[in-house]
Formats: sequence, C-alpha cells, structure tokens
Amino acid sequence: AAGQTVQRIMVNHRVEKAKRECVVWAIALLSSGTVVSADSFGRVQFWDWQQGTLAESHTVSSSAALSLAVSEKEDSIVVGTSTGATYQLQLLPVKLGGLEKRWVRTKPFQYHSHDVRAVAHSPSALISGGLDAQLVIRPLMEKVQKKGYDTVLRKFTFPHRRLVSCARKARLLLFQFSQHLELWRLGSTEETGKDGEVLPLCRMPEHLVQLKSKGPEHIYCSCVSPCGTWLGYSTASRFQLYRVRCDGDGVSLRKV
Repeated sequence: AAGQTVQRIMVNHRVEKAKRECVVWAIALLSSGTVVSADSFGRVQFWDWQQGTLAESHTVSSSAALSLAVSEKEDSIVVGTSTGATYQLQLLPVKLGGLEKRWVRTKPFQYHSHDVRAVAHSPSALISGGLDAQLVIRPLMEKVQKKGYDTVLRKFTFPHRRLVSCARKARLLLFQFSQHLELWRLGSTEETGKDGEVLPLCRMPEHLVQLKSKGPEHIYCSCVSPCGTWLGYSTASRFQLYRVRCDGDGVSLRKV
C-alpha cells in the first residue's frame, strides 16, 4: 500500500460564496459504490466514489444533519438532525414497476428536543438517541406482521447514573434528586410467601430524613454504605460525607 489518496470529494464545491464552512458529520458507504454524506447544511448527498460526482442531494433540514444509518437491504436511510427531528429516506421506483429508482424523503418525526447524535436502522424499526438522554424506537409499520401494542412508538429516558442506593443490612434506601437526597427505611412484614406475592405490612415504609444540597450545583452521584451508617454525595466541585446515627425511631446526620 502506497498510502495515496484515491479520491477526494469537496462536498461544498457547488455552493457559491458560502458564508460558513461546511462540516461533514456522518458518512455511509453503500455496496453499489455510492458514498452518502450528512453535513452541517442539513443535506444528505449521494456521491459516485469512483468519479467523485454528485448523484443526488436532499436538503432534509434547515439545521445540521448529524447522523445517519442505512438499512441492511440498503433501501432505507434514517437521518438525525440538530433540531431533534429524524427523517427517513427510501429508495423507491420512479415509475410503478420500473427499474429506475430514486431516494425519496419522508416527513420529519419530532421525537427529540435536542441534537440527535446517534441513529440505527433495524429490519423493523428506526432507532434514535439524542442529547435529551432519550432513546426512541419507531416501528416501520409496513415491516411489522402483527399490529398491536408491541409495535407502538417507544421512548426510554435513561438516567446517566444510579439514582437509588440500598443499605441492605440496615434496610435503608437513599433516593437522589437534583438538589436533595431522601433516606427511607423499608417496611416490614411478619408473613412469608413466594416470590412475587404481595404480603401485608406490619410496618409501613418510613421517610427518615431529607438532606438538601447547598449551592446551585446539581448532585452528581450519591451512595449509602451497606451498614447504613455512612452517607455521601458529590457535586461537580465538592464531596460531602455524613455519619448516620439511628436514635430509636429517629435519625440524625453529622457532617464529617
């Protein structure tokens, strides 16, 4: 291998007097030898990699096209943009029953509130992930045999870290919120049963203490020790450690 450049394509060559630089955010290579690019001008473009010529150009958005993914059969593409919208491009015949095909854009799907940085194309669904910490799965209804609850749009919101920690020995639960923590004692029962059964409680869950974080910073992570005597949390700039003392039914915290 000589390490020589085989082909160089200038995606912004046709735009005269462009006032801003064009950034290519995503690239895909089709088995036909077509290169697909998504850029900051909101375009999805199809290039002949041998000739370096532009075959098709679709402006899917007025904002940046950030991500793209191609289906296994290479007849569908999903595109994510910086407005939170996702688009689908489908390779369809120009005439019914004809051999000539063109890429056709569908309507936008506005499922995210921030940049859609990651997309995937499964045989039966379009999947997108955004800076809003949401994963959205949209089924392709024409690919689904059985219509029903299992095929509806699904949204998953993922916390970045564990928000609940457990002190097993002390039977305590620590819940993390953006500006405060809550320490609870689990309820108890005198009955026994099989897994999954709901047993009557002889003691209800008890809210022991609420610990508010000082300052404007959000709580980054938190934990309670297995024995239940230590509690700690951290913001972006500071760490706080507390000693937990159980005095009968009451609980007191002492900053260490």
